[in-house]
Amino acid sequence: MRTINVALENRAYPVMVGSGLIGRGELWQRYLARRPVLLVTNDKVGPLYLDQLMAAIGSGSPETIILPDGEAEKTLANWINILHRLVEMKAGRDVCLVALGGGVVGDICGFAAAAYMRGVRYIQVPTTLLAQVDASVGGKTGVNLPSGKNLVGAFHQPSAVFADIDTLKTLDEREYLAGMAEVVKYGAIRDAAFLTFLENHTTALLARDPLAVCSVVEQSIVHKAEVVARDELETGVRASLNFGHSFAHAIETVTAYERYLHGEAVAIGMMMAATLSEQRKLCQPGFTTRLGGLLKRLQLPVTIPPEITADELLGAMRLDKKNVSGRRRLVLLAAP
Repeated sequence: MRTINVALENRAYPVMVGSGLIGRGELWQRYLARRPVLLVTNDKVGPLYLDQLMAAIGSGSPETIILPDGEAEKTLANWINILHRLVEMKAGRDVCLVALGGGVVGDICGFAAAAYMRGVRYIQVPTTLLAQVDASVGGKTGVNLPSGKNLVGAFHQPSAVFADIDTLKTLDEREYLAGMAEVVKYGAIRDAAFLTFLENHTTALLARDPLAVCSVVEQSIVHKAEVVARDELETGVRASLNFGHSFAHAIETVTAYERYLHGEAVAIGMMMAATLSEQRKLCQPGFTTRLGGLLKRLQLPVTIPPEITADELLGAMRLDKKNVSGRRRLVLLAAP
């Protein structure tokens, strides 16, 4: 197991990466001893790992709530359901929520923790590649509205993150590959050597070689932790982590969260942002082709479908959180 520290001044916390973390009772006792617990998961992940996690937590009889799976379920209604369960438990401020699942479960559970009694503890147990390398680290929580993605939420840091790479063995191929888009993002925006590593190890990553997968999870989390430590509330450099995301969120919105997984939309969005970067002569010619080559080898989409119009995308981008004074503000690339 490797522990990566998210070095915030008053809210530092560990991100543990390794095999078999869900079942390590001694770790759970460290964080949950003598606390009431609400486990939040979904109907896809719960049957796989909920019993194992309950056994590891042991005494205390944690309460559970099981949400429907999917991005379309990241709603205010499901958020309220979690809050109602906490009230039914008569939970006090000593309660700890545990998010067992992908980015949707982590976001909505974290937002419930941020809101209940003005803030209680929660722990992230990300079970998808995308959640392990991105969504579970950094304290962004929230839900979607019909008019846009993540428009309601709060910054609320977890007490710990347990990234158990064994959960990736049961992840379906499409979800696994979608997570690779966020991995590629770190190479594009922060680490040219990491980008080259990904290009040289595509075959191993597609085969889910444990050493290769563990390496990219750890390196991605290190990058995310460094950026969050410098800019927790996204007032500056943390916005760079949204490379491609303004386009991606718009694509997800206009397709009603039904056509693309988040990582797939990010892959397309990064290609759009890289293309614009080249057109504006901000980055060297040929980078878009290089980026597209890697994404294609990872079996990710790289072009926007022709039926989505520019007007639709621009309309959806009006509510992007990075906008300033009504003007769209995009993260573009100078160099990998």
